[in-house]
Amino acid sequence: MYAQKVGLVLSGGGAKGVVHVGVLKALEENNIPIDYIAGTSMGAIVGALYAGGYSPDEILKLISSDEMKKWINGEAENDYSYFYNMPQSNASWQSFRLRFDSVFRIKIPANIITPYEMDFGFMELFSGPGAAAKYNFDSLMVPFRCVVADVSESKPIILKSGDLGQAVRASATFPFYFKPIKINGKLMFDGGMYNNFPIDVMKNDFNPDYIIGIKAASPYGPPEEDDLVSQIQSMLMKNTTEVLKKGEGIIIKPETSSVGITDFTHTSAFIDSGYTATIRSIPEIRKYVKRKVYPGIVDSKRNTFKASIPPFRIGDLRINGINKKQEVYIKRLLSIDSVKSKNKFIGKSDSVIIRELKKKYRKIIADENVEYVYPQLVYDTSAKRYDVELDVKRGDKVKAELGGLVSSQATNEIFFQIQYNYWAKKAFSIIANTYLGRFHNSGQAMFVYGIPGKLPVSVQASYTLNGWNYFNTNTYFFEDEKPNYLVENDGYGRFAILTPTSQHSRLGACVATGRQKFRYYQTNRFSRTDTADITYFDFYSPAITLESNTLNKKQFETNGSDFKICARFVGGLEHTIPGSTVADTMETKSYHKWVQLKFSLDSYFLHKGIFTLGLYAEAVISNHPLFDNYTASLLVAPNFQPVPQMSTIFLSQFRAYNYGGFGLKTVFSIFKNFDLRAEGYIFQPYQEILKDENGDAYFGPEFSSRNLIGSGCLVYHAPFGPVSMSLNYYEGAEEPFSFNINIGYLIFNKKPLE
Repeated sequence: MYAQKVGLVLSGGGAKGVVHVGVLKALEENNIPIDYIAGTSMGAIVGALYAGGYSPDEILKLISSDEMKKWINGEAENDYSYFYNMPQSNASWQSFRLRFDSVFRIKIPANIITPYEMDFGFMELFSGPGAAAKYNFDSLMVPFRCVVADVSESKPIILKSGDLGQAVRASATFPFYFKPIKINGKLMFDGGMYNNFPIDVMKNDFNPDYIIGIKAASPYGPPEEDDLVSQIQSMLMKNTTEVLKKGEGIIIKPETSSVGITDFTHTSAFIDSGYTATIRSIPEIRKYVKRKVYPGIVDSKRNTFKASIPPFRIGDLRINGINKKQEVYIKRLLSIDSVKSKNKFIGKSDSVIIRELKKKYRKIIADENVEYVYPQLVYDTSAKRYDVELDVKRGDKVKAELGGLVSSQATNEIFFQIQYNYWAKKAFSIIANTYLGRFHNSGQAMFVYGIPGKLPVSVQASYTLNGWNYFNTNTYFFEDEKPNYLVENDGYGRFAILTPTSQHSRLGACVATGRQKFRYYQTNRFSRTDTADITYFDFYSPAITLESNTLNKKQFETNGSDFKICARFVGGLEHTIPGSTVADTMETKSYHKWVQLKFSLDSYFLHKGIFTLGLYAEAVISNHPLFDNYTASLLVAPNFQPVPQMSTIFLSQFRAYNYGGFGLKTVFSIFKNFDLRAEGYIFQPYQEILKDENGDAYFGPEFSSRNLIGSGCLVYHAPFGPVSMSLNYYEGAEEPFSFNINIGYLIFNKKPLE
């Protein structure tokens, strides 16, 4: 008597689990029936896809796609942001969520990757097959079992019904790498923790006549000292061994090289390995499995099942995990009127394509108050549509950020920020930060109020105190030569209204008012008993800004672009008090006003293998007047600083009231997380600001001078931020070459007219 029913058991194995795709292809080509499937982790993903009506070729295309790689590595997380309400860049290395319950606690993230893209992708892939099966895994195209781990009770759970995508997502949740999800109120993890090769599940639940087991990975080896994932794997994942008696079944072990559990760079080779190993095993399988299922029969069965999948028509929205007031906020965020639309997810319309649903999902995730959202589509058989269920986890109310800069120059500093988020029907944030260092000291307090709706608005009010000591960052310290003394202090308030023009662009209107104070000597010859010149500028400045940003990093970017155009009016009173080193000691007061238009573009537009080419362009047009003296006129002038280190040095030759600057950036990604950068720029002022014999400023001839900037930099993108070693050239500087080693970000609180 020959076997009639065949069960397929697919093990876990991380990246090696893609061998299962080749196995399915080989079995179908050789007419081997597949009557039942049980899977764990990667085996659960592949097994559920096949059981849900996807062909081996369709699974192959998905598993090999860049999209799947992004799911696994979390590379698509940048898509879950809306630029209009993003906070300004700062020098933070790490953020910490703070929780206040019975005691104060710092909340450490429980995962490396927050798989927003995977969550939505699994929902999209499996919601239809699950609905067609009426959420009974026995009614899928092929009856299926999924193994997950209940860590609270230290046991495996065999899922045979419920949301198919949720089951697969839980089974593939490698501990501390992916964020866990809840099923029936309990956190579920990778099934491989307790049963990585569920032959026993196949026997107990289906009792087939013959079992084909695919073991994708050999027993886990010892952990590696520099590989956190391998250490977690060794501690938590259980090596499962199963033996099948002769005639009971066969265990196929495809040959695979040693790779990390999340290294999907060898997908094609591993799929081929699974295919080859199965082809070699066909004669042995045929000794016991005489029944054949020809392609036409399998295709007919698959097409029939696919035809039973209800089309994506979206109905109601149900939000879990937050209170009613917060639910109202979410609905306003999605432009849903809960009274007029009767809780319909898309308002007046009765359907929406997946793309539109994804946009709304991303919009929720981008909100500062939301830590995590798990989406589900639940089919309503009576209404013949899918209801959207969102399990929302609110973020902790308090978030702290810590960072700064460690530098070979005198620009070392510590950065700290704390943020409080209030969330009910309305939401606002209170943010305070400080920078402490020799070169830059700063404090800022900000209030941000978000108004959700069809045209969302972010209202921001802030007050900033800045101190900049350029005396400490000069590189030419000699006993017999004293550098120019330049100290700038700013104190200003700013009120802004921002609204999006697209996901990655925004339109803003703001007004700033405050005081700039400059202390300086107009000569290199001064003693400790001398008093500095002081210039005060009490100003007000309304501005309108249009900007878009898709850059992938805060500094040393390698992809995306940043475009900004700002129209600004400035009016204010200059008050200059001469010091003891100038002949004319008379105080002066003058009212100034000007209009300024500034444009900048930073774009990485060409990518070829390890090579990336980018450009940076900037231009300023204004009718900016000269101030009382040469130094004061330079201090209030816009400056061109495409190289980060330039923000820490006072370079008069790169300051002008009207100028254009342009340059190219080449990036070579020589190793993973290592970039070699070479940049060159030209700065062209319309009229250089010059100094006469009395120390007064005047404009030089048109286009009479220009200066070059060059930079070579080796950057390591560490988990906390960049580590860089750079050699820079500034034409016209007293010391044109400078060498710097920096750990962290050269990012500061903004000056008032930036």
